[in-house]
Amino acid sequence: MRALLSNRAALMIPRLLGIVTLVFLFIHFIPGDPVDMMLGETAQPADKEALRRALGLDRPLLEQYARYVGGLMRGDLGHSLSFQSPVSQLVTSRYPATLELALGAVFIALLAAVPLGVLAAARPGTLIDRASVMFALLGVSIPNFALGPLLIIAFSISLAWFPVSGRGGLAHLVLPALTLGLSMAGILTRMTRASLIETLREDYVRTAHAKGLPAYRVLLTHALPNALTPILTILGLQFGTLLAGAIVTETIFAWPGIGQLTVNAIAARDYPLAQGCILAIGVGYIVVNSATDLLYTLIDPRVRSEGRND
Repeated sequence: MRALLSNRAALMIPRLLGIVTLVFLFIHFIPGDPVDMMLGETAQPADKEALRRALGLDRPLLEQYARYVGGLMRGDLGHSLSFQSPVSQLVTSRYPATLELALGAVFIALLAAVPLGVLAAARPGTLIDRASVMFALLGVSIPNFALGPLLIIAFSISLAWFPVSGRGGLAHLVLPALTLGLSMAGILTRMTRASLIETLREDYVRTAHAKGLPAYRVLLTHALPNALTPILTILGLQFGTLLAGAIVTETIFAWPGIGQLTVNAIAARDYPLAQGCILAIGVGYIVVNSATDLLYTLIDPRVRSEGRND
């Protein structure tokens, strides 16, 4: 177990370094002068040169990279040009809102997908099975930028059940979490159904039935735990995607998370803030997927044995 944890932790280091490097090179990949993008082409040459010195863009590339990595090790992400505040402070103040939205979406997705997928796998070819396929198809087909406004029109404007935008109590969370969660629920429903149907065909499941165990006990105790590994994989990948994909949803519902902050930073040509937001999203994706790998050890004993063999 310790060897497996050590291996997973060691793999995170090059991944994090790769994210840091890509975020640093982001400014050099985009066409044009970043100073012109932030100040505009009509700005005075003295102002451009002052900003270039302030950002350290007048120094050699390797020196800029070393300064950037050194700042990250000290927790310094730079200074926002539009908010006149440290980037690290702005990111940490907005990240909890994005995490709250992602967790709400995951809760809704699991609440809808797992029971529906289990019922569909237990009764293939029936009405509930066809309904699950239709639900999964709709969830995957409707994009967030279309579903969000539809939910606002239906439940905020027409029925006045939930607020239109902003972050407050639980009522403010429902619609944006639904927007993200329903799409994720469609994918999880299909995966739960497919994984459980395949598991129900295994010999040990037939043996459990032959011993006279109740069908629900065989399904929930023997088959479902062994079908969770691919479901957990999709869940980890989708949760990491939520941290980045919430940008559109946060913009629609004016949710004050890191996604909306990224959009504001790009619109204001605030390069240090945009760079910090992208870095936070990338690091969050890596951390979530690494945590998913570690959860395999709790679900599948074969992973633990592989770790011991390594």
